[in-house]
Amino acid sequence: MRRVSSPSRVERLARWGRPAGEARFVDRSRAEALTRLEIETVGDLVRHFPFRYLDLSDVRPLIKVLPGDELTVTGRVHRITVKRPRPRLSIVEVAITDSTGILLGVWFNQPYMADRFQEGEHVAFAGRVEQEYGFLQMKNPFVEKLGRAEGPSYLGRVLPVHRTTEGLTTNWLRRLVASAVDDVADVPDFLPVNLRMRHGLFSERVALRAMHFPRDMAEATEARRRLAYDELLCLQLGLASRRHAITVERPGIAHVIDGPALARLREALPFALTDDQVAAVGEILGDMKSSRPMNRMLLGDVGTGKTAVAAHALAAVADTGTQAAMMAPTEVLAVQYAERVGPLLDEAGISWALLTGSLAAKPRADVLADVASGETIVLFGTHALIEKDVKYQRLSLAIVDEQHRFGVAQRLALRQKGTAADMLVMTATPIPRSLALTRFGDLETSYLRQRPHGEGEPRVSTRLVTKTHRDAAYEEVRSAVRQGRQAYVVCALVDESDALQARSANAEARRLQREVFSDLRVGLLTGKMTPPERLDVMRRFRDGTVDVLVATTVIEVGVDVPNVTVMLIEDAERFGLAQLHQLRGRVGRGQYPGSVLLFADPKTDESRTRMKAVVATTDGFVLAEEDLRLRGAGQMMGEAQHGLPELTVASLINDADLLDLARADARELIADDPHLSMPEHIPLGTEAKRRFSDAWTWVSSG
Repeated sequence: MRRVSSPSRVERLARWGRPAGEARFVDRSRAEALTRLEIETVGDLVRHFPFRYLDLSDVRPLIKVLPGDELTVTGRVHRITVKRPRPRLSIVEVAITDSTGILLGVWFNQPYMADRFQEGEHVAFAGRVEQEYGFLQMKNPFVEKLGRAEGPSYLGRVLPVHRTTEGLTTNWLRRLVASAVDDVADVPDFLPVNLRMRHGLFSERVALRAMHFPRDMAEATEARRRLAYDELLCLQLGLASRRHAITVERPGIAHVIDGPALARLREALPFALTDDQVAAVGEILGDMKSSRPMNRMLLGDVGTGKTAVAAHALAAVADTGTQAAMMAPTEVLAVQYAERVGPLLDEAGISWALLTGSLAAKPRADVLADVASGETIVLFGTHALIEKDVKYQRLSLAIVDEQHRFGVAQRLALRQKGTAADMLVMTATPIPRSLALTRFGDLETSYLRQRPHGEGEPRVSTRLVTKTHRDAAYEEVRSAVRQGRQAYVVCALVDESDALQARSANAEARRLQREVFSDLRVGLLTGKMTPPERLDVMRRFRDGTVDVLVATTVIEVGVDVPNVTVMLIEDAERFGLAQLHQLRGRVGRGQYPGSVLLFADPKTDESRTRMKAVVATTDGFVLAEEDLRLRGAGQMMGEAQHGLPELTVASLINDADLLDLARADARELIADDPHLSMPEHIPLGTEAKRRFSDAWTWVSSG
């Protein structure tokens, strides 16, 4: 008998990559329907996983169903009723019965639902049970038709529910998925056997079939665990490769971390460091002492003192006789660093300069000459720092602040101004640990949570303000100004928009100056202004010649005016939790506490939850976790802007344990086999690069 060999890796890719239109049972109309579901290949069809299951293996009699239960029930359609209690309100009630009781499915303003049912047919409803007017009911339940015949084949099974579209029934989609799974079932598993055994994971073949057609819910859970681990491992392999390429394959500079400049800087600090700052400084200097290039992220909630931590790294560079560059996303922030950190460097005897796009030709030429000669040790600036004519004598440290505002290419360009320079990226946007490990898993992390003013009540209070209390909020601004303080008014839009019913900064500045604060000095700051205009407004605001600054989110990051004690945020429900928290961090930064007033009219449960959360806590990391839960990673970070990889199975909220396993496994694999070139690792490397090519492209171009 001729032996049939198992498919090779090449055959595996070919099978998964076949057009979905060539799959069994797919005719022209079904192919068009699959395209509407963004299913282009057989692999896409196999990975079109159920979004829920109907567990018909343990059907509870209706008499045993209780209010509050979330479950699936079955019964026969007994009666279909359409009610119209008042104009513009229709209610469809579908009563289902079994031998023990009755339950109503209820739909509001969906009269077409009455046409979906026929008396006598067998159906399943899935949802949350409530009790009203003496009847058990489900509002807007998920519906599955089980047929008219007695003892339908579905009973006793777990029924997958896949997202479908017009022209493709759920039953037909199940059939297409089942045949696609059969077609790829015997392809080799890319995951090494030792990893499957270590974590007790299903084989890929078993996991794919059980994910779609589990025998019970326990099997569905185990199938999902294997497939979620696959996603996280493939992603973490790319991130571990980035880290290895930077920190191992390229020898860097071993910095001096106990020199005189660092000692003088510590003496110049006008305050004692918090425990978190001490720990972060120790981690950063420990990295810099090594000849392996540092690749670290400093996450600090608003007001936790990241700049003071970064200053220690700058001083270590001075003691080593090399140079550092600190890049900020805006000219306002770059100037602020020069104004705040510059005097500390002066006292420590460290030369520094500022380079921005608005610098005139002659001063710019002087700065470039001093940097090229090595006379300037620390260079602050914007993206101007990475322009071609900026030459460093010996750049050994690159610091990028608010790193999420820069692309990978910009960060890499700054680092490559030196030879294997240390990299420290900083962010004031609190990021949940799971999201940080997913998006920035190639970076070591240091956290700052304590505030220097610390040890007590929050310095900023936050309140939700209704429209009827607007005058009282304006009076709070007046009171602050009378006491010599200042205020922000934040708007979501720069200009008025017919499509977006929200207050704009331009119109609000005019209205407030004319109608509300005619006796005060009202300024305007938006991202559409030129850099010199923005700098001039911020200079006047800092100098106290502007009382109330109307602004967009251009002030969200880094702007530091200690005299501001009040902030009004218009249309607050339009902002994410992290953004509201960042804005809130702009007040109460001096010796006086701050107050944030949210003008909001939340219309959805999610927006109401967000408003309650931001009022309830000032802990940015708690809010970030809530933001992740409510909006998901893509919306929270902005997938298009930040390149967040798509996870179709894994959940950053529920799979923290798998993420830790995947990260540890990836680092171990890359340490042993950096390019995954060993025969037993080649299939895994191929799959990881196929799924998350961006991470691997970065490695190869880095």
